[in-house]
Amino acid sequence: AVSPSEPRTVNSQRRPAAVGFHSGELAAQRQAGVQAQAARLARMVGPAELRGGTAAFLADARFAALTARDGAGRLWTSPLLAAPGFLQASGPNTLRIGTTLPAADPLHSLPAGQAAGLVVVDFTTRRRVRINGILTASDEAGMILDVDQAYGNCPQYIHRRDITVGDEPLNPARTFQYDGKRLRGGDIRLIESADTFFLGTTHPEAGNDASHRGGPAGFVRVTDERLWWPDYPGNNMFNSFGNLAVDPTAALLFVDFRTGDTLQLSGTATVDWAAPAEDHDDQTGRRVLFTPRQVVATAIPDLTSPARAGQHE
Repeated sequence: AVSPSEPRTVNSQRRPAAVGFHSGELAAQRQAGVQAQAARLARMVGPAELRGGTAAFLADARFAALTARDGAGRLWTSPLLAAPGFLQASGPNTLRIGTTLPAADPLHSLPAGQAAGLVVVDFTTRRRVRINGILTASDEAGMILDVDQAYGNCPQYIHRRDITVGDEPLNPARTFQYDGKRLRGGDIRLIESADTFFLGTTHPEAGNDASHRGGPAGFVRVTDERLWWPDYPGNNMFNSFGNLAVDPTAALLFVDFRTGDTLQLSGTATVDWAAPAEDHDDQTGRRVLFTPRQVVATAIPDLTSPARAGQHE
């Protein structure tokens, strides 16, 4: 496994295998006993094109989470919020991101030439698409992603909500509230009240990946400066677990969609495959433990999101 002790220099135009899962994903699938189910989905993680319904979905999007490395090589997951049209499939393998990350974001001015992962979520329809590739451009005009993989995920655990962002500026301005090593009381309260967060993981060959995690409010806990959450049944692909099996580097993003507060955590994560069950957890016997190394809290003053459905779906 790769040592996460120090952020490493952003490198690299890594490419995933042509079709199928990498060794870490296969190992996680074996440990979970779902090799046969996962094998039926292997072609989903091969090369894909942004056409038809996928291109239309991207054009209507208002929210995405991006996983990449900052200039020092530290992994982060950042929110992208803008009016529809900020994501455009300008070719079958090219995604134009017509917005930039504000100065308060740790990925502001992120280096091009690196792997990046994007999960695009429509909270109204409960649809999401994961896109992975190489960031070929990053400047004041936006970003360009050379797409290697693009595939949809099922709608389970996505909570319905409306997100409204102003047309100007294209990406709502964010301001620093905190940049440090330790979680504060308000950070812990945001985490423990969340029903949604976004997880960034990485693999030395397959690149960076962003994924959505949802559950009942309070499904993420904080104990002794560490976070943990139960793993719920999913699509059996184990993309994030497969990455963590090879490299424990991870990044978390929490967004309070009512207030506009955001919390970004960069650190390391491990999977406990024999965790004790909690009363209100699904019984997979798995949980993830995350140790934050760097904490950034910001505010998005323009964000408005009245919840449409509070139940766990």
